[in-house]
Amino acid sequence: MDEEYDAIVLGTGLKECILSGMLSVSGKKVLHVDRNKYYGGESASITPLEELFTRFGAPPPDESYGRGRDWNVDLIPKFLMANGSLVKLLIHTGVTRYLEFKSVEGSYVYKGGKISKVPVDQKEALASDLMGMFEKRRFRNFLIYVQDIREDDPKSWKDIDPNTCTMQQVYEKFGLDKNTQDFTGHALALYRDDEYLNEPAIQTIRRIKLYSDSLARYGKSPYLYPMYGLGELPQGFARLSAIYGGTYMLDKPIDEIVMENGQVVGVRSGEEVAKCKQVYCDPSYVPNKVKKTGQVIRCICLMDHPIANTRDALSTQIIIPQKQVGRKSDIYVSLVSYTHQVAAKGWFIAMVSTTVETDNPEAEIKPGLDLLGPVRQKFVSVSDYYEPTDDGLKSQIFISASYDATTHFETTCLDVLDIFRRGTGEDFDFSKVKLDLGDEEQ
Repeated sequence: MDEEYDAIVLGTGLKECILSGMLSVSGKKVLHVDRNKYYGGESASITPLEELFTRFGAPPPDESYGRGRDWNVDLIPKFLMANGSLVKLLIHTGVTRYLEFKSVEGSYVYKGGKISKVPVDQKEALASDLMGMFEKRRFRNFLIYVQDIREDDPKSWKDIDPNTCTMQQVYEKFGLDKNTQDFTGHALALYRDDEYLNEPAIQTIRRIKLYSDSLARYGKSPYLYPMYGLGELPQGFARLSAIYGGTYMLDKPIDEIVMENGQVVGVRSGEEVAKCKQVYCDPSYVPNKVKKTGQVIRCICLMDHPIANTRDALSTQIIIPQKQVGRKSDIYVSLVSYTHQVAAKGWFIAMVSTTVETDNPEAEIKPGLDLLGPVRQKFVSVSDYYEPTDDGLKSQIFISASYDATTHFETTCLDVLDIFRRGTGEDFDFSKVKLDLGDEEQ
């Protein structure tokens, strides 16, 4: 360990593993250390099933659950957008060689007590039961406008400049009602609250395009999920980092981040000190440099049936926009199953999550739990949400935020790309990645 590194990464949560891979690809000498014996940190996948029951203090599972080792349960499940930044990163870095993905079968939104498929093109808009006949036409015109926009061609903007108009103004221009605005902002653009309404419309338009481009790749939904669970992702990026010369150490306690004149110079474990210019880490390694800004409740549910009204989908995402249930933040429901090699045959794993707003978090996720039908076993956790107190430029310690309640990876990627930009002073250059790591399938 007594060497000098450009960067030391602490923790093998998904964000840290992605950063380690990106830094290695960018030519940095990286040491990656975790106090745990396993990859994934708080975003790990738990196997066998008995370990999950033990972790939550439940009596062991009976024989009806099948073999324990057939289960891989994500503590923080999230889906990948098929055309999103994480998939681009996986393809550009060759990590896809170590992973196999399956598309998620459904994408639904909750309105008035029931769920409906998220309409994303003109045909679906006209068939959707989310809107009346006249509203469908208005929404269809809005979708055509979004699809036709070219950011570098002002002629395509019609008479609405998306860079100066707010999203609220664009909705009003097309006469879209509050319900339509609701599912557009939350189920298509994947915003977690309504702050976006007052931002420039171009940001929301980009997000809707990402949703429809992702949908176009596989057809049933815009989401992908890795076989054997998300635990495969950190290991894929760890391999990538190793190919580019990164060094990994698991089960290594971190006793001190060594500072001189307010700037990091190394990391100490026992008597050993590894020198470095920068540290990248999750909030648990630097409690004095993060602030708690909220809490997230997650409920893992084991079931022996799909969710009703999803056409018996073996995997799906349902978003409950906050206004539909009188809240400030959305509730997320995700479902994966035995087809992803994460559960025994015939079994399903659902997750309901949201940002905590009251002192009774379990009551807050009830609208999501009510959609699931009978649940055989559930595990509830409430975790604190931490954010760094500064940008890290002075100390050269760059800290990720905790994982939010969303069931997709877009916010995770934005955080990673932002940390990389702060740490290196430049945007990640995807073209730096050597694609000759093997016979890469594009």
